[in-house]
Amino acid sequence: GSCGSCWAFSATGALEGMHFKKTGKLVSLSEQNLIDCSKEQGSGGCNGGLMPQAFEYVQETGGINSEENYPYDGKDDYKCRYEAENSITKCSTMGLILTGDEKALLEAVATVGPIAVGVDARSSEFHFYKSGIFKNPWVGDSRLTHAMLVVGYNSTKHWIVKNSWSHVWGDDGYMLLEQGSNQLGIANKACYPIP
Repeated sequence: GSCGSCWAFSATGALEGMHFKKTGKLVSLSEQNLIDCSKEQGSGGCNGGLMPQAFEYVQETGGINSEENYPYDGKDDYKCRYEAENSITKCSTMGLILTGDEKALLEAVATVGPIAVGVDARSSEFHFYKSGIFKNPWVGDSRLTHAMLVVGYNSTKHWIVKNSWSHVWGDDGYMLLEQGSNQLGIANKACYPIP
């Protein structure tokens, strides 16, 4: 699968967290729904998109389908098959973290839940990460090339970040990322849906 859909996985993760907080139900939401249907909001489907475009789509459409109803095929289908009657959740607006503000990100994870983030995933160290607290070996301007989901943190030591590269990557699909120096640009494009 060469579908650049990390942004859709990041967005559904944040939406699932929001929905769970609201209803107590954990429902897997459809990334394919976002890939096929958010072109109008500016997303490029499998050629990449941004989480705010996904949240905007859900906001304007009034919903998103479940993974079960609208399964992932990792292709640009160019045909939106969203069914309003099977909508699982909706959002009214979105929250954005001030660029680079890790304290605000911490606050958001603590009070809101999972937060969609952009990261700089260009280094081979990132690609081959296995375990432990990751610290980017080279510091330069972070270009956000990938999207992930911050699901938690350990006090102010590290972030717990979920990737969409299956459980074979990293620590069962997750990464522990050093906190305090905006590693990988983690707080540069962080956002979340608001019910």
